[in-house]
Amino acid sequence: MEKSAHIAQVPLDCDLDVTTAPRLRGVIDGLIDDGCRRIVINMAGCDYVDSAGMALVFCEVRRMRAVGGLISLVNVSERVMRALRICRLVDFVPVTGAGAKGEVPRLDPKVVPDWRCTMAIDPCSLEGVRARFAQLVAGMPFSEDEAFDLTLAVGEAMGNAVDHTCGEGALLTVASYPDRVVVDVTDCGEGFELAADEAAPASECGCERGRGIRLMRLLVDSVSIERRGRGVGTRVRIVKLVHIGA
Repeated sequence: MEKSAHIAQVPLDCDLDVTTAPRLRGVIDGLIDDGCRRIVINMAGCDYVDSAGMALVFCEVRRMRAVGGLISLVNVSERVMRALRICRLVDFVPVTGAGAKGEVPRLDPKVVPDWRCTMAIDPCSLEGVRARFAQLVAGMPFSEDEAFDLTLAVGEAMGNAVDHTCGEGALLTVASYPDRVVVDVTDCGEGFELAADEAAPASECGCERGRGIRLMRLLVDSVSIERRGRGVGTRVRIVKLVHIGA
């Protein structure tokens, strides 16, 4: 299980039925009690969900929403997806099918953003910066769940910028385009590079940075890291696509 301060990925490597549901319930309850507010259940190893499993997901999602958090299912097989649709669980919890995440189209450099905003990241008040970003997201064409995920991913990037650098000179830049929002988090550290399609390292800066990158990629459409073009430091670029009609 991969876990950050407020985000966790829980792998499910078995069928979710009356015999296995209590174990998953214990894991999720423990995470919620510890303050985790975003849980991604990786269903890649699950081929069957019975009524007990459905009830578990429904109850845990409802409990998480009551405390302001979100649970979603990813890598769901077509067989399990059909069962979730029949029970209307897909109307209550975000569900992503296996292999459903596609490549992010390259942004035409000639396209000008509808608007752009840059703010300093105060290492003594990350909460305040996150709140300001959340206000910006509220005006974007995202669902509440999508906005929640984007805010979490950006918060993770800001936390890395402060934790792995001097914490001074870090900036948050948000650019809104018709089909996407692009968020850049820049810092003044030694510099770090990772392409959008490159696997995050298993161990980097005490394992936290690599883990944070993998968790961010669960929440948004693209995360890439590169050294800044001028001076020293790193730029983390986060892209969240606008799904028209979704």
